[in-house]
Amino acid sequence: MEGRNVEAQDPNSTQKHRVVCCIGDLHGYVTKLQRLWTNLETLIGPSDFESALVIFLGDYCDRGPDTRKVIDFLISLPSKYPKQSHVFLCGNHDLAFGAFLGVLPRPPDGSPFSETWKEYEMNEEREGWYKGEGFENMHVQGRRWAGKITVRFNALKGTEYKGSIYDACPTFESYGVPHGSADLMKAVPDEHKKFLADLVWVHDEDNISIETEEGIKNCKLIAVHAGLEKDKEIQKQMESLKAKDTRISKVEALSGRKNVWEIPQELTKSPTIVLSGHHGKLHVEGLRLIIDQGGGLENNPVAAMVLPSRMVVRDTDDLIK
Repeated sequence: MEGRNVEAQDPNSTQKHRVVCCIGDLHGYVTKLQRLWTNLETLIGPSDFESALVIFLGDYCDRGPDTRKVIDFLISLPSKYPKQSHVFLCGNHDLAFGAFLGVLPRPPDGSPFSETWKEYEMNEEREGWYKGEGFENMHVQGRRWAGKITVRFNALKGTEYKGSIYDACPTFESYGVPHGSADLMKAVPDEHKKFLADLVWVHDEDNISIETEEGIKNCKLIAVHAGLEKDKEIQKQMESLKAKDTRISKVEALSGRKNVWEIPQELTKSPTIVLSGHHGKLHVEGLRLIIDQGGGLENNPVAAMVLPSRMVVRDTDDLIK
């Protein structure tokens, strides 16, 4: 936990600022999620927490052992905390999981999902794309997600792949089926399929308060799993993301790296927070907030940031009541 005050009251004003909890990538670690949630509830005053806007930044599945339990926890929140607002962003891992289950919206031009294979088919053999039941018209990311990668070691991360390029094996096992099995399509409960189908690719809000060196600012906020592409018109990106355009083989705003790291120049004309997870780092630079300290690695904490104070809270924080 960083040394910032979580108080939602601006000391120089009588105006109350709504608390926003921005929760980084969970990757199947339900115990970390439970601890983090308890720490947030402990640190934030009851009335502020009860009415908070809670934004989950995506990647609920893969790598960790308890994807099924993580999704159960998330599904339970609206009934347990009815006065909170919950936003569940789609991460690249969640999109791929949903693609395998067949819950993505159809391409708007009526084209088959097999059209998405073409851009990356040179990688099919190395990545061992899924060829089982239902593959004939599956989005490319579903085939990559359930595939069996031929190389064991991920040199970039220094870890062994867990079954596929997405490390999806633990997700299959959390539903009681072996990696790469079409039985997962039947094993995943309908409410989990609906949760994945309903995930938003982008979320925007007006009048979000954030502490800056010049005091508290009211800003527009755009939350998207990886970030916005710096060289593409913002309105076109937003329209495509809100429409969930599944003609796209790889959605850069959910999967990109360097090209989505910075706030696009177009958004610097008026104060806009761009909030993401995805990058395996906790990075705060001005209004660019990247909250993914866990990166899906077992020994890393899962982090959240609380606005307006910008206090960072982790599941590993030892809070004594």
